[in-house]
Amino acid sequence: MRKYLILLIILSFTLVNCEKDDICIETTTPKLIVVFYNNEIPDAKKVVASLTVSVDGKENVYENKSLDSIAIPLDLTQNSTLYKFKSGTITDSILFTYDRKDVFVSRSCGYKTIFENLQIESRSSNWIKNDIIKNTTIDNETAAHLTIFH
Repeated sequence: MRKYLILLIILSFTLVNCEKDDICIETTTPKLIVVFYNNEIPDAKKVVASLTVSVDGKENVYENKSLDSIAIPLDLTQNSTLYKFKSGTITDSILFTYDRKDVFVSRSCGYKTIFENLQIESRSSNWIKNDIIKNTTIDNETAAHLTIFH
């Protein structure tokens, strides 16, 4: 009987000390939300035909899509990211600069990076006519951060 009691105690400690599996359901590092608007009618969204978006020197994030808004990642290891926006055969480049801040989310999710003080350091003006930064802090993907007029 004593053996069963000791076995039961050991089994109880084993089961009590087990942890639940943690599943990350929270959002991680947010992307930059860009919305395209008509330059002649500033309140009207405008689809960019044949849009290709790429990080300088890397593969395309979007390729030959017709979209009026996009979500693009910023570089987690640098304080700047150079993007090339191509509409048909015309290309514009935008250099984004920002400050990075790592924030602990939870044990299951780890850390996420929040981008603060978003600025456009330089931009070419081939098919993109103007831009407005709506939110300089990128901490979620619920609203547009950047408006591009074309």
